Amino acid sequence: MMIQIIQATPADASSIAPLIVDAIGDIANRLTGEEQPDKVLATLEELITKTNNRHSYAHTFVAKDGAQIVGIAVLYDGATGRTLDRQLEQYLAAHGKDIIIDVEAHDDEFYIDTVCVHEAGRGKGIGTLLLQFAEQEAQRRGFTKISLNVEEQKIRARQLYERIGYTVTEPWHIINEPFHHMVKNV
Repeated sequence: MMIQIIQATPADASSIAPLIVDAIGDIANRLTGEEQPDKVLATLEELITKTNNRHSYAHTFVAKDGAQIVGIAVLYDGATGRTLDRQLEQYLAAHGKDIIIDVEAHDDEFYIDTVCVHEAGRGKGIGTLLLQFAEQEAQRRGFTKISLNVEEQKIRARQLYERIGYTVTEPWHIINEPFHHMVKNV
């Protein structure tokens, strides 16, 4: 297996959307304003093809094994995240959905919004490659801190992040759910 991590393109939307849903679960409903799984996916696919929201291909990197997308990382900095989320709120409002998007990172952090590996590729080091790529991207863009949020009940995930150098810095709430905000110096 030879994994290559590259910038996503709009054509990747149908492969990216299910991985976002797999990673964030019901949060995808909130971020799309939809409840039906097919509508959540369709809205995500549309958002991925645009450049003015957190789900955009412009902020997404894909891990490819040959032509197959086997994982994703959605990355941006905290300040950009605020702008992207205001634009997403405007998009949702234009579609009759009055939704406020919660801030997920501090302005001075490079933020890992979503990392997900396709079920068939799990346990093969692809997630680790995506996290290492995110850290390199943070450094390349001049950031000294990288952050992510992990749901409080996902103890194994939190332990994994701690093993690779992340520290819980504060409690965080996203859609009224408790998370650990974790930061690593890069």
